[in-house]
Amino acid sequence: MFWLISAFFFFNFSVVGIYVIFLPKILDTLGYSSFEIGVIFASAPLIRFLVPFLFLKYFSLNKRVLNLSLYMIFFSSLSFYVTIKDFYLFLISVSLYGISSSLILPYIETFSLQYLKKEFYGKARLFGSLGFMIAGLVLAKYLDSYITGVHLFVILVVCTVVFSILISQKGTLSHVQKNKKAKKPFRFGKDFALWINIFLMQVSFGAFYNFFTIFESKHGISLETVSYLWSFSIICEVAVFYFQTYFLKYDLRFLIKLSTLITALRWLIIYLYPSSLPFLYLQQSFHAVSFALYHTATLSYLYTLYKDKKLSSQFYYGFGFGLGGFLGSVLFGYLYGENIFLYASLIAAGGYIVMLLNKSLFFSDKT
Repeated sequence: MFWLISAFFFFNFSVVGIYVIFLPKILDTLGYSSFEIGVIFASAPLIRFLVPFLFLKYFSLNKRVLNLSLYMIFFSSLSFYVTIKDFYLFLISVSLYGISSSLILPYIETFSLQYLKKEFYGKARLFGSLGFMIAGLVLAKYLDSYITGVHLFVILVVCTVVFSILISQKGTLSHVQKNKKAKKPFRFGKDFALWINIFLMQVSFGAFYNFFTIFESKHGISLETVSYLWSFSIICEVAVFYFQTYFLKYDLRFLIKLSTLITALRWLIIYLYPSSLPFLYLQQSFHAVSFALYHTATLSYLYTLYKDKKLSSQFYYGFGFGLGGFLGSVLFGYLYGENIFLYASLIAAGGYIVMLLNKSLFFSDKT
């Protein structure tokens, strides 16, 4: 099962790699404005935010829903061929992709944490980082037209679907927790600072995920070099996933605060040194903390708070990558310019300050 889960992560995040690294550049070359690119990349996160609320009251994330999501992600990716040149049609395709991906990843990721436990989850998850990196390196060499990117995107989606099916067939409900009443309901009051931090972190990442490739290309960094920068960040990320068991022995809330502060510093470095390769590689090394360590520490901490772990995972992706990603895409599509990463740094710093001002998250107690 370890290798099936690892293969799923590899192909799923290969798809994410193409979506994040190259799709903004592809849309830019097709004549999309920065605001239109922001709107396109805001649609999927908005859906990712709304979907968990439906599952809170009306649905359960089970194998039937997973299978429907796999059909949807396959056909939505195929539709890219005919919709990508039209803003409104492509917006529909990306929205359908957002619905399906917002269900598939939480299901498999929750299954992985429960089946593999924290000790081996990171080792399986690092294959996702490798897939992200390899997709970036391959497409940087062979991206001669938008259709090449769509070809590879669809192929990798098919591989993701195949391994999702294999995992769901092998796995049983004894390994994937049913949608029971939560240990405590999803009221954001007591954990308000944590949820605001999750939200602000992903708003700040809107500048990076949607505009880093375009921003650096316009500062004289070649597309191939940008792909190397992305790949270097993944190598650093993989190292943290591999050794995450050691890091997770520390207080999870301290790790969340530390990761947030380093993220603010990371965006500030891009703002100050947009054309300096040494500084760009330095800030990319911080991805090991701002993404890998933050992601694992936050998800692990939420799993200690809520009994319904699939739903807590959905809300993590929905509130952070969903609502935060949506507003980040729209905001930075509107604010795109020389100061874009300064704004991102201030927003991430706000997430750190919110954590400091909340005593229940500031003072360490055993989790």
